[in-house]
Amino acid sequence: MLIQPACRPPILTSCCTLTCTTPNQSPVPRSFRLLEELEKGEKGIGDGTCSYGLADGDDILMEKWNGTIIGPGHSVHENRIYSLNIFCDSSYPDSPPVITFLTAVNLPCVHPTSGKVDPSKIPVLASWKHNYTLETVLVELRREMASPSNRKLPQPVEGTNF
Repeated sequence: MLIQPACRPPILTSCCTLTCTTPNQSPVPRSFRLLEELEKGEKGIGDGTCSYGLADGDDILMEKWNGTIIGPGHSVHENRIYSLNIFCDSSYPDSPPVITFLTAVNLPCVHPTSGKVDPSKIPVLASWKHNYTLETVLVELRREMASPSNRKLPQPVEGTNF
């Protein structure tokens, strides 16, 4: 039986972290991965209900991102626009990003005063895989808003921020 080697931990170089896409492929530089995500995020995801981009175009480390989620229909979130901060440290995409809502929202996975998303309460963050993307996280948060247990939760006044 042939045992495939596991992906080595990220290698920090002077310009980027290398990440392994699968055990049989060469590592992809972190910056290339984030550039791909940037291009996709700025175009809008699917029907345009989620988008993301760099908070500062001069951020050569591509750590600080902004995200937007348009609340799902047939819920208390319908037609609301939620702004988020996304932080991708040097271990991303091997470690999940840190997500913080700027727009006040009442969800079990979001801290009620800071807006920080609790990774243990969102399956995609709790069991993070390096092939997940910022898109994966935003779509999952939007799905959480639409879930039967959250779709009718009382919400802060529209336009309120943390």
